[in-house]
Amino acid sequence: VKETESAWKRAKKWTLDYVDAMPEDAVGFKPTPEVRSFAEQMLHLAFWNYGLAQTITGKPNPYGKEQDNLEKKTEFKSKAALRKVVEQSYDFVIEGLAGLDNAKLLEEVNFFNSKMTRMSILGIALDHQTHHRGQTTVYLRLKGVTPPPEP
Repeated sequence: VKETESAWKRAKKWTLDYVDAMPEDAVGFKPTPEVRSFAEQMLHLAFWNYGLAQTITGKPNPYGKEQDNLEKKTEFKSKAALRKVVEQSYDFVIEGLAGLDNAKLLEEVNFFNSKMTRMSILGIALDHQTHHRGQTTVYLRLKGVTPPPEP
């Protein structure tokens, strides 16, 4: 559990560094009209941090089952509000991990239409947030910002 918790704390720091790096006037930036904005990418990441952690911990996603409940909300489009909700999504995962032991992580739970261990779902969740943070690297570069390092 400790290693998994450490990985999520690192991911939280790296993601918040990305949010901090994007200029305030560019959080709504979209490289092309048909893709998510920077803020929407981060809100999508946050929604699924909550949603996947819900499956692992049993604690309900405070934004419900529809990702538009978070991703399309205009009140999270300022940099400060965006940062706060993204940070809270990581805290939700990390706090949820604190209530689990190794035996619980190896238990199988329902995951969409199959059974998976909580640990496997945590791996999917970590990959998911890394994927979307990685997408925002392009957004930062297109705005002339060097992405923060991920040592």
